[in-house]
Amino acid sequence: MQGSWLERNGMPISFKGMTLVVWNRDNWFSMATKLVFPGSDRSEISCQYKGRLHDGDRQYTFLLQHNLLGQVEGEGWICPDTIVQRYWVLGDRERRSGFETLHQVSDDHYYLTSGILAGHFLTSTMEASLARQPT
Repeated sequence: MQGSWLERNGMPISFKGMTLVVWNRDNWFSMATKLVFPGSDRSEISCQYKGRLHDGDRQYTFLLQHNLLGQVEGEGWICPDTIVQRYWVLGDRERRSGFETLHQVSDDHYYLTSGILAGHFLTSTMEASLARQPT
C-alpha cells in the first residue's frame, strides 16, 4: 500500500506499507500491518489484529494491538463493495477512536480512507491505494 498521512495543522506525509492477512478455521483471522514514512522523521506504525467473522454474517469483531494507540477494540461490516470498520482505544483518557473504509476498485485493487479522533475532533487522516499481491 502507499498513500498519504495527514495530521491536524500539518502537511501530508507519504507512506508505504503492507498488510498480511491469515484466515484460520472457524472464521478467525489475524492481520499484521506496518507503515513506514520514507524521508520523514515520523515513527513507523505497526498493528496486530485478531478477529472473528460471525457465522453467516457480514460483520466481525476484532482486538488490535497498535504501537501508538495501545489496546484497541473494534467492529467491521462487509458490504458489497466496501469494508467499513470502527474502533476505540481501551482505557484511553483522550477518548481516541477511529474508522476505516476499504473500497474495492477491482479484484486486486482497493482504496483506503481512515481517520483517528480524540473526543469529537479529527486528529489525523490517511488515504492509500492497496494492491493485492499473489500468494
